[in-house]
Amino acid sequence: MTDLIRFGVSIPDDLLAKFDVLIAEKGYTNRSEAIRDLIRDRLVEDEWSEADHDVVGTVTVVYNHEQSDLAQKLTEIQHRKHDLIISAVHVHLDAHNCLEVLIMRGKSVEVKKAGEQLISTRGVKHGKITMTTSGTDIE
Repeated sequence: MTDLIRFGVSIPDDLLAKFDVLIAEKGYTNRSEAIRDLIRDRLVEDEWSEADHDVVGTVTVVYNHEQSDLAQKLTEIQHRKHDLIISAVHVHLDAHNCLEVLIMRGKSVEVKKAGEQLISTRGVKHGKITMTTSGTDIE
């Protein structure tokens, strides 16, 4: 771990009060860790904005498996993008609806494109790409 550096931040009191409420709700024990997490989150966003940066993320989709050929279409997309998919979890939510979570790793542009292709497949009820990092460039 690197050395810690203390620095001051000027902030309006009403903004700080709102921040303190937020971090208390989230369970932070101090402002420093909350600020470090905000900075890390912004750095992850920057990683994802660089098309050729290696990233890790999840793609989550909810769909009705009874919809004509939808499950097959999603599986075909996953097979075409097998080089990006590290792991996949399939859960039966009820008699009709399924949840799939794909853990993906690769260039940010490719992971985004694959995720968007899955989410935009006709019949998908909801989908989301969650960006994260491999952690190699963040303390």
